[in-house]
Amino acid sequence: MTEAAQRNVGAHTLLVVEGDLTTQVTDAVVNAANEQLAHGGGVAAALARAGGPAVQRESERWVAEHGPVGPGQAAVTTAGEMPARWLVHVVGPRHRDGQDNEGLLRQAVRAALDAAVDAGATSVALPLISAGVFGYPLEEAADVLVSQAHDWLSGRVGGPPLEVRLVGRGQAAVRALEVAVSRQQGPPI
Repeated sequence: MTEAAQRNVGAHTLLVVEGDLTTQVTDAVVNAANEQLAHGGGVAAALARAGGPAVQRESERWVAEHGPVGPGQAAVTTAGEMPARWLVHVVGPRHRDGQDNEGLLRQAVRAALDAAVDAGATSVALPLISAGVFGYPLEEAADVLVSQAHDWLSGRVGGPPLEVRLVGRGQAAVRALEVAVSRQQGPPI
């Protein structure tokens, strides 16, 4: 893991790293999932492989009990064999003209962070939700992800210090996240 940027947000930390989401040593890792939690491709497939069979088993159980994961909703399962304790599944928007892509992505990020903290996490690793197979333009997704994570951390008063780690795979993703972090108010560390 290579740290690319960091910003303190009150007592909390917003961190950009280049690395593999499946190896992040955090309490929770966020999965950019589909509504049925069928982890067949992209980030979801990599996380399910790394976590082992328990991830898909618990995901299927969650959908059987609660139905498909909807906008603004998060499902929490084990992270299985990964270093994290929990896997938080959210569904970002499929980028389309004529819909509130930004609002839907903000909703997914907020749901992921809320669910992670509700589970007991003080550190959370997030990918660039919707920027893969869901077609959200990389730079736009990075701007929304960073802005929402920053706003969410700014609103957290009291409680333990939190770390939100934004994980980019490859130079383009990391650079987009770094640029987005540089746009937030306050001095970077």
